[in-house]
Amino acid sequence: MAKKVESVNYGLEKIFDGAQDFLPLLGTDFIELYVGNAKQAAHYYRSAFGFQTHAYKGLETGSKDSVSYVVIQDKIRLILTSPLNSKNPINDHIVKHGDGVKTIALWVEDAKLSWEETTKRGAKSFMEPTVEEDEHGEVIKSGIYTYGETVHMFIERKNYNGQFLPGYKKWESDYNPDPVGLKFIDHMVGNVGWNEMNTWVKWYENVMGFVNFLSFDDKQIHTEYSALMSKVMSNGNGRIKFPINEPAEGKKKSQIEEYLDFYEGSGVQHIAVSTDDIIKTVSDLRARGIEFLSTPPDDYYKAIPGRLEEHDHELREDIERLKSLGIMVDADEEGYLLQIFTKPVQDRPTLFFEIIQRMGARGFGAGNFKALFQSIEREQGLRGTL
Repeated sequence: MAKKVESVNYGLEKIFDGAQDFLPLLGTDFIELYVGNAKQAAHYYRSAFGFQTHAYKGLETGSKDSVSYVVIQDKIRLILTSPLNSKNPINDHIVKHGDGVKTIALWVEDAKLSWEETTKRGAKSFMEPTVEEDEHGEVIKSGIYTYGETVHMFIERKNYNGQFLPGYKKWESDYNPDPVGLKFIDHMVGNVGWNEMNTWVKWYENVMGFVNFLSFDDKQIHTEYSALMSKVMSNGNGRIKFPINEPAEGKKKSQIEEYLDFYEGSGVQHIAVSTDDIIKTVSDLRARGIEFLSTPPDDYYKAIPGRLEEHDHELREDIERLKSLGIMVDADEEGYLLQIFTKPVQDRPTLFFEIIQRMGARGFGAGNFKALFQSIEREQGLRGTL
């Protein structure tokens, strides 16, 4: 078994020192969201987030029961899928959870082996290895269930040269607003129920060979009113990182409890996307109508130089500019990071996005937790769910 590293400072390259990674993951292939109206959702992600048209599957391509629009930005691919009739089981997912992430697809060299290795270690199968092909070659897909109704798909596409996947056609449009500088998926956070975090930590360790390389308890992640606990799981090469949150006891209802109530179960809480210029990205997103959590108070920004300590001289960004946009700053031993969180991107207070720029730091903004959760609690207060 891979040894556990207690601190991020050791570097993920040492986690699998001397051990074999039985599930090598090359990256995030795509994220699929089940939504009530895929056509309108695709327009939203293009208009607001700067995604570009890429591929389409629907009635015109022979898909009679569902429709999917694929939008991309740099290395990020989102599939937005809706049912086309009342009998499609996708309806059940949307009725229960609202719009949300169904599939986290992982790019692998061997989808059959990935399925075999994970199912023999206890994973529940979602899809046995299946070959899909067209004139551009073949893709092998397989899948397993993780927390809630969320699915990990394994995608092997080394023998495929088509636009996206078999069954899809190229989607072209005269309307493609400029990208906003989003680069790739940095991490994805899952919320699970009371006392379930360690169960899923063990699942990722045993089933997928991940390691818990960073942990936060309710002494670190709390405000006057609420608390949560979180453990960050990573695969061997560090390309895939899945923090897992669970609620903790507090005076009032935490953001995790609110999510679980409205999503009606465990699921993906937020998608963190990387940028090389967070000031420009956030400025563009605000101009397009994306709403972010409220800006931390003045005292937060006055304290930034002290919190950065030895990295203070490295800070390239003007603090007043960061304050004007509500961008937060944190540091670890390897550098600093900048981050900001959107409000939920649908009416249920469930899925939201994080915009992050890493300047050497490999942590997750622990120094920002209190300010972040206070902002979330203000939103909860307005919703009457605190």
